[in-house]
Amino acid sequence: MTILCVRFQLPPRREAALPELLGLLEEFTPVVEALPPDRALADLRGAERYFRRDAVELASVIRVRALALHGVDCAIGAGPGPMLARMALQDARPGVTCAVPGEAVADFLAGRPVAALPGLGGATARVLCEYGLDTLGRVAAAPLSTLERLVGAKAGRELHEKANGVDRGRVVPNGVSLAHSRLHSSGGTPVLATERPFTRDESDPDRHRRALLSAAEELGARLRALDKVCRTLTLTVRYADRTATTRSRTLGEPTAHSAALTRAAYDMYEALRLQRARVRSISLRAEGLDPAEQASHQLTFDPTDDKLRRIEEAADRARARFGLLAVLPGALAA
Repeated sequence: MTILCVRFQLPPRREAALPELLGLLEEFTPVVEALPPDRALADLRGAERYFRRDAVELASVIRVRALALHGVDCAIGAGPGPMLARMALQDARPGVTCAVPGEAVADFLAGRPVAALPGLGGATARVLCEYGLDTLGRVAAAPLSTLERLVGAKAGRELHEKANGVDRGRVVPNGVSLAHSRLHSSGGTPVLATERPFTRDESDPDRHRRALLSAAEELGARLRALDKVCRTLTLTVRYADRTATTRSRTLGEPTAHSAALTRAAYDMYEALRLQRARVRSISLRAEGLDPAEQASHQLTFDPTDDKLRRIEEAADRARARFGLLAVLPGALAA
């Protein structure tokens, strides 16, 4: 058990505390993946060796520190891989870690409904249930050819592996923590990324745009905190059927200005013409990062833009002095 899936028990209006709590996890391992609004994955393989404690023992320390330093309890699932840790979290409750040892994976999965499998869409689950494959144990025992015929070749192979406890997922650091921001690399190039998953498949364009606004504001704040600007912005929209669309745009000038990032994100989104598509998550990635001191800003003589930049500067000073909660996500859009 080397992977933890942590759900912080954040009360209403405290979702902006997630980056601070991710910083707590980063004290144990740099391999932390944020799952907004209240969850995170942490790969503790290195931490187990360094602290000479197993993942369940480290989970207890994390819980105590979250309570002592932030007043936030958490539920934690532990497993050999991200998928199993997420599924273990379904049985966890505050104060108790639900752990799935490697030797118990088959028993853990056998009686669970197929809908409990992370990433399995509702339509696929209904098809499987119609053919009597309503539990992961029955899916695991079904011939691979049957699954491929029901849900497609690639999806059938993935489903067969997961139902048999084969977890090929990995924790991908996405650097949401502002106070502990880290650049990660894509093909050797530094990038910053953030994702906004929906609690259920979302078809409302207004909610899509609000997610884009929140993500763009976060990227802008993180870029400014690191004294960086980006030259390219990439939008990825993931759908209910597990497909995705990715679009990139080279910005008119390198920027860390949240309003400019938001405009670019909106333009890419509108160009997709989704027509009420069911969206599972929206992510933005800032690429082509350069030092802010090397960037030039084209004066626009637009009083609205100037006002937004002054608000940003004040918000950034407030964050630096009082922490992330000094300015909540979305405040700049008010």
